[in-house]
Amino acid sequence: MKNENFYNLHADMCKTISNPRRQAILDTIRNGEMTVSALIKKTGISQANLSQHLSILRSKGVVNTRRDGNNVYYSLSNLKIIKAYDLISEVLEDSATSRDKAIKEGMGR
Repeated sequence: MKNENFYNLHADMCKTISNPRRQAILDTIRNGEMTVSALIKKTGISQANLSQHLSILRSKGVVNTRRDGNNVYYSLSNLKIIKAYDLISEVLEDSATSRDKAIKEGMGR
């Protein structure tokens, strides 16, 4: 059995990636690194807000940075983060499908 410290770290990671804007950032950089300006264009998040979220993701080890001149590139630190994101997305889709099916069956009665 895992210890309390593990569960605390797990909960902290879940909190870190539970924010919808951070999820949008992670989903946007899933296929490779991006600059802040590219992330602003893709996500529509303001620069100040994006910087705050990127700082949190970086401090928790979720994203890596690479500087090239004036540009800072952000990338996922571990691709398993996207696997977890995708797995939760699949659970949500399954739940929606089951719910829709139950509604349709209820209307058919």
